[in-house]
Amino acid sequence: MAMWVFGYGSLIWKTGFPFDDRLPGFIKNYRRVFHQGSTDHRGTPEFPGRTVTLEPAPGEICWGVAYKITKEEDKKDALLHLEVREKQYDQKEYLDFFTDINDSEPAVSGVMVYIASPDKKSNNNYLGPAPFEDIAKQIVKAEGPSGPNRDYLFNLEEALVQLGFKDKHVTDLATHVRLILSATQDAATKDV
Repeated sequence: MAMWVFGYGSLIWKTGFPFDDRLPGFIKNYRRVFHQGSTDHRGTPEFPGRTVTLEPAPGEICWGVAYKITKEEDKKDALLHLEVREKQYDQKEYLDFFTDINDSEPAVSGVMVYIASPDKKSNNNYLGPAPFEDIAKQIVKAEGPSGPNRDYLFNLEEALVQLGFKDKHVTDLATHVRLILSATQDAATKDV
């Protein structure tokens, strides 16, 4: 029996495990938000970056990619990889995955999804909502072992565009981060 994993953040562009098939599509009743702190990839414990998690949102959809893994050895490798990579995500859900907006029946049921919950007891890296400007500034400044937090945001934006998906939250945030970076660069140029 195949194992399916849904990626809605960096898994879209950087999988890191073997898979047999890759299906673009979406899950229902969730939205992608930059509420999870990253202290091990895109930030540090002293200055966490912000990465995406999902929050319940009745009537909304979240676009991403589902990966099909069929070989037993590949399933083990994928789970080992994901348990380390997604260790700051404290919940696993098994959801319906759709490939066509007009479909009432899912293309795949039981797709595994890692979610960082807002429960501070099981997820001490949850940052939660913040003013848009504050989230953008944090993303501009944060950097971790996997690189600048802004690269994570820009890679996510580009990956979604390449798939033909629109996510206003991601696009608006990326646009704002670019404006901050441009203003910072302009100010540095004037000081020279």
